[in-house]
Amino acid sequence: MSRRLDVRIETWPLAQAFRISRGAKTEAHTVVAEIADGPHTGRGEAVPYPRYDETPEGTQAAIESLRGAIADGLTREGLEAALPAGAARNALDCALWDLEAKQAGRPAWALAGLEAPAPCITAVTLSLDTPARMGAAAARHAHLPLLKLKVTGEGDADRIRAVRENAPAARLIVDANEGWTPPMLDDLLPALAALGVEMVEQPLPAADDKALEGRRLALPLCADESCHTRADLPRLAGRYPMVNIKLDKTGGLTEALALAAEAKEMGFRIMVGSMVATSLAMAPAALLAGYADYVDLDGPLLLARDREPGLRYEGALMAPPGPDLWG
Repeated sequence: MSRRLDVRIETWPLAQAFRISRGAKTEAHTVVAEIADGPHTGRGEAVPYPRYDETPEGTQAAIESLRGAIADGLTREGLEAALPAGAARNALDCALWDLEAKQAGRPAWALAGLEAPAPCITAVTLSLDTPARMGAAAARHAHLPLLKLKVTGEGDADRIRAVRENAPAARLIVDANEGWTPPMLDDLLPALAALGVEMVEQPLPAADDKALEGRRLALPLCADESCHTRADLPRLAGRYPMVNIKLDKTGGLTEALALAAEAKEMGFRIMVGSMVATSLAMAPAALLAGYADYVDLDGPLLLARDREPGLRYEGALMAPPGPDLWG
């Protein structure tokens, strides 16, 4: 039976402006792909990211270009050859996983050979702001076990100090989104370590990773913008002890699973993350939680509303996705 493709751009308002070192946004723009074989429909959601020269329109067009191949039965293996890693491939790959699960009458985690996912703690993100405002945000979230703080370089020690004063019991991780310079590593990392920060994500621009070689640093670093697929791992060895796996970078769950397995074999610790999106984008990433030292899948909590049905969150405790959502 021929398969039908539907692809659309969706806009999801955020609960409040979300700021990182590269700028701020008030909406999440996602691309949803649906592949139907008649009785079954598989869905996948991706977030085109300007950092990688992606746009919603370009992502939609890339997916549309495979309409004929999808109708003819394009497989996940064929998709890997047809599109590069990125948002377009992610939406289609996740839609194919969802379709396969529905056709087989088995959950996607079982098709992938994984253990059944369990509820897990996700980091909850505090947007970049002034120390006073980040401190106030921390006070509102002080009951949560793990906070992720967006930072930018100048003034970051004051920001983290304000958060720590207002959330004394929370574990803290920090994401600089490439906003630091190499000299800041020696100045900021010891100060953040003294405040109880556990890890810093992507402090330097990816192009400056070589500056990490041979340094003895006060905190472990996690590669995010520097890590997309398995091909990046040899270059990251000796620079980062941890990698952040996001499906929008890997081009879907298929490569993400392979990346997680190979990263573990090479001795990397793993963080599972995502862009700001709905529960449909988080659901396939949740299958990677068993590999992860840190889970950062709070995207729906940053939205003014999520799609229905969505993932269930109790504070920072995220339940596994149900088949009515994905997989």
